[in-house]
Amino acid sequence: MLSPLGKACARMDLTAIHDILLKTGYKDEEGAENELSFQEWTQQVQDILNTKKFGDIAFRDKDFKNAIEYYSKLVVMMSVPSATVFARRAFSYLMNDQAELALRDAMQAQVCIPDWPTAFYLQALALSKLGMETDAQDMLNDGAAFEAK
Repeated sequence: MLSPLGKACARMDLTAIHDILLKTGYKDEEGAENELSFQEWTQQVQDILNTKKFGDIAFRDKDFKNAIEYYSKLVVMMSVPSATVFARRAFSYLMNDQAELALRDAMQAQVCIPDWPTAFYLQALALSKLGMETDAQDMLNDGAAFEAK
């Protein structure tokens, strides 16, 4: 049984995937180690929050080139990597016909949250774009298996 995201990835329905990623936001990372100490609330933190905001606005508005730019800056700035940022940048790369970079980011999202179905589904999408259908199907199956747990 595939979730709506899994089904959208299997169909390669990029519009549906974008909508799902927008609606999901960052909630899959709740409880992750991303709390900041009081000492860390500096101008750097404000810069990180602004960069994330601009990336999210670009992503929402389907301005995927700017989303890549902002999320790339964010990846460098953050002390704790964000699976959602990698997932959103992976999708943005896919929308710019950069499947290899999308696959790399989807794999990074999986490093952040090893059992996150979204990371597997985005890897499946990238692998499919790269013509690696068997591997893509394996990733879809892995994502579905984690989702079933």
